[in-house]
Amino acid sequence: MGKSSKDKRDLYYRKAKEQGYRARSAFKLLQLNDQFHFLDDTNLKRVVDLCAAPGSWSQVLSKKLFNDTTLEQQNERKIVAVDLQPMSPIDHVVTLQADITHPKTLKRILEIFGNEKADFVCSDGAPDVTGLHDLDEYVQQQLIMSALQLTTCILKEGGTFVAKIFRGRDIDMLYSQLGYLFENVVCAKPKSSRGTSLEAFIVCLGYKPPSNWKPRLDVDFSVEEFFSTCNLNKLQISDKLQDWHEEERKIAPFMSCGDLQSFDSDATYRLDDFKGDSILSLDPVQSPTNPPYKKALELKRSGKLTRAI
Repeated sequence: MGKSSKDKRDLYYRKAKEQGYRARSAFKLLQLNDQFHFLDDTNLKRVVDLCAAPGSWSQVLSKKLFNDTTLEQQNERKIVAVDLQPMSPIDHVVTLQADITHPKTLKRILEIFGNEKADFVCSDGAPDVTGLHDLDEYVQQQLIMSALQLTTCILKEGGTFVAKIFRGRDIDMLYSQLGYLFENVVCAKPKSSRGTSLEAFIVCLGYKPPSNWKPRLDVDFSVEEFFSTCNLNKLQISDKLQDWHEEERKIAPFMSCGDLQSFDSDATYRLDDFKGDSILSLDPVQSPTNPPYKKALELKRSGKLTRAI
């Protein structure tokens, strides 16, 4: 008999299905908000969810911004979710299947916002991990910097940026770079994020770009070229070349998020331990939008897929 996957033994996996979320990652954003309250601001009107598929963070954003609100407030608020993968519709969310590094994506978001800047930008994106930690950390950091490029173009001054990171030995360089653009940078670990994972979240509060810097997204610009006029990786160099030294790196404070009574994501819970809870087999919240086996099913239904003899 095959073993059940770790996801299916995880209580957050089941709770996500019970509460209608497409993925257990919804609880990560909820627990981050419990600590920092960035989604509880009544002035929050324009929100962008980058690398959004399958859409659990967008579901949280939709509930936070549109539940218990007046029609006037709903007309003022807009959520845009962007991903290269297709996403099934979510109430009050405009989904864009687009590349976050392309200027056309930036233009489309600004059009939806009526050329107003966003109040909040988040990204829960991550690469398909290889198990080679150094490689995974490098690719994840490049993804964060790509999300940061778009963020600097659409986030209003004083806004908030939240993104997934992989903590590695060079993560302090990322802290320093983000600290140059935000007033306060905190590394947070929700209880719904497994303790055995390198995953954490960077919460950047109070966007403060240099007054003389005008970010411009260009498909032909590398990340280094994009931030070159911002001095994000600046060095302090004296008249003598051999006397140069790199600016001191910063360490972001670390914070654990989630109530002490929250479930442990690394523990396995027995369903019959929760008295009163019915033990039912739950269907998926959302079927795959473009599963890899879709073509095979079409061939089978048309009688064109037969077993080789």
